[in-house]
Amino acid sequence: MKRKYIAAVLTVFAMTTVCSTAFGATGHYTDSSVVGAESGWDEWVANWDETATDFTKVSLTPGKDDTELNFAWYSEKTDAAATPVVHFGTDKENLDTFEGEAGDVDQDLTGDKAYEYNHVTVTGLEPNTTYYYTVEKNGEQTEAVEYTTKSTDTVKMIYVGDPQVGASKGQTQDGAELVPDDGAANTAARNDGFSWNRTLNTALAENPDVNFVISAGDQVNKTGAAKEEEYASYLSADALASLPVATTIGNHDSLNPDYAYHFNNPNNTENGKTAAGGDYYYSYGEGLFIVLNTNNYNVAEHQNTIEEAVKAYPDAKWHIVTIHQDIYGSGLDHSDTDGMILRTQLTPIFDANDIDVVLQGHDHTYSRSKLLYGDGQTHQSYEFQLNADGTDYDWDHAANVETGEQITLNPEDGDEEGKAALEAFQEDNKCYTIEDVDGNTVTDPQGTLYMTGITQQMLRLVSRSH
Repeated sequence: MKRKYIAAVLTVFAMTTVCSTAFGATGHYTDSSVVGAESGWDEWVANWDETATDFTKVSLTPGKDDTELNFAWYSEKTDAAATPVVHFGTDKENLDTFEGEAGDVDQDLTGDKAYEYNHVTVTGLEPNTTYYYTVEKNGEQTEAVEYTTKSTDTVKMIYVGDPQVGASKGQTQDGAELVPDDGAANTAARNDGFSWNRTLNTALAENPDVNFVISAGDQVNKTGAAKEEEYASYLSADALASLPVATTIGNHDSLNPDYAYHFNNPNNTENGKTAAGGDYYYSYGEGLFIVLNTNNYNVAEHQNTIEEAVKAYPDAKWHIVTIHQDIYGSGLDHSDTDGMILRTQLTPIFDANDIDVVLQGHDHTYSRSKLLYGDGQTHQSYEFQLNADGTDYDWDHAANVETGEQITLNPEDGDEEGKAALEAFQEDNKCYTIEDVDGNTVTDPQGTLYMTGITQQMLRLVSRSH
């Protein structure tokens, strides 16, 4: 049995906020024309047309363990066959060749222009080593990029919640309203991509020895619609050429396959699938990281993923889950509606599989829970369903899985029956117990720590005794 030492935030994590000026693009947003006035905004705007229409940026993802690195990128489709090839090694003049797979991109998502996605896995990585890589786009090699691995004894991660490039729509910038139009006309994505790049650069300047990034979902904003300019803006961040990101499928990512094209995730499963993909997991250092697509409310499938991952990596000393919806959060309106409904179903599964930490997003707030575990009582199961045309989720109702009852989340004045149903729904989701802790340090605690991310946090996975 693992012996857990938890101090302050938990010994598993040492956390500092590294960019307190970057807000979720809801009521607040970062006006890039202001914060970037002396640091490249004019150049970013001048290059925006090119950036917004370059769908071929490379993304890096952790491999199935710390000896692997996954690549994904688009290439324009030509008469010749795709070349999903990465050249990788320590000698820039003599790189090894790694081949992968390619497939067609849905042209409805790319303005009817034909692209192919390329997925490649590089193996044999060693810690604290400088490598170089190029990728092939239609048989032509890109310029070599430097990639340096870090120590795996202490694993450091940047944890981000909802980059959501393109979400600043409706905000005012230079007297004009930011709009989420298509292509280069998407000024919301132009604004947010600059801030995303600036935020990552700030985080890395303060924490240069980061192993990788964990994103709790909503990389982009347009739900159920074509949004390649938002992915182009997101992937254009300077840091991402040499920094892997373990992304999570958020509700804004969930309803198109473009996410699955752009991110080559390891140990993909058939569980928890939406159009964007499903659950996956990977190992890094002493940690097992499990990423669940909780836009799919079939929690039995998520349980299968967790159990499969724990079985695959039996020696992992830390079990860390990332989900998008914050089942224990502090913000409105998500953490008391579509996030909350997963509590009754996921909490006992996390308890049974010794999950230490759950990283969440969705609410555009920061929170950290006490150590929580299930109350052992029987509760109903709930889900959020798609709207009538399947382009978004029905945010106005929670559906009772057992009875089919549609619970109105904002009952009108005078709707006493609706208010009673809502109160019963909220009461039923109080399914947790708070671990009794004396002071800031505990040994072998029961329960799980839940965090919700906004801006960027620095997380550190340290060695744990058995």
